[in-house]
Amino acid sequence: MRREDWDRKYSEVDRLWGTEPNRILVTEVSALAAGRSLDLACGEGRNSIWLAERGWDATGVDFSSVAISTARARAREAGVEATFACEDLVHYQPASGAYDLVLLLYLHVPVHERETILNRVAEALAPGGTFLLVGHDLVNLTDGVGGPTDPTLLYTPEQIVAELPPDLEIEKAERVLRDVEGAERPAIDALVRARKVDLSEAPG
Repeated sequence: MRREDWDRKYSEVDRLWGTEPNRILVTEVSALAAGRSLDLACGEGRNSIWLAERGWDATGVDFSSVAISTARARAREAGVEATFACEDLVHYQPASGAYDLVLLLYLHVPVHERETILNRVAEALAPGGTFLLVGHDLVNLTDGVGGPTDPTLLYTPEQIVAELPPDLEIEKAERVLRDVEGAERPAIDALVRARKVDLSEAPG
């Protein structure tokens, strides 16, 4: 979808994705020590706000100006400090080695754009930092519910692992079932969690 399409979508529906943080995010990062976080494709900021409430120095980035405006307003309502920026992720260059946590949740773009973004994710992570990706799995198209209908925008955990740079050590790569209200079957998500390693310190 184009930027204009997302702006219209966020304008038409109040709190499009709700206010609660993504449940997989909560499960995967609750035990991490707070540091600097970067939420790419942050939408209306619910995950960044949740992190900020837990002491993270949180930054969210999205290419919808409507979503970013809403995210800033919601952060003020919640009484937390979080930074939000309106940027196209294909061209956005985060600071190198600056983040202890980088999120990429439900971003579905063509493969060549995704590979560019994944490389920048690795560059943005500090040594020891965590990368978390969650998105609609390819098999969700036939066996799940919701999400994009274009198979070229979907992926499997194995595909994401193959696309990640070698300085990201895979900690988890699996499919996750997600209950959807009103649906007769769950959605199927791809989950990949990785840690940034310093290859210069690798043995040999």
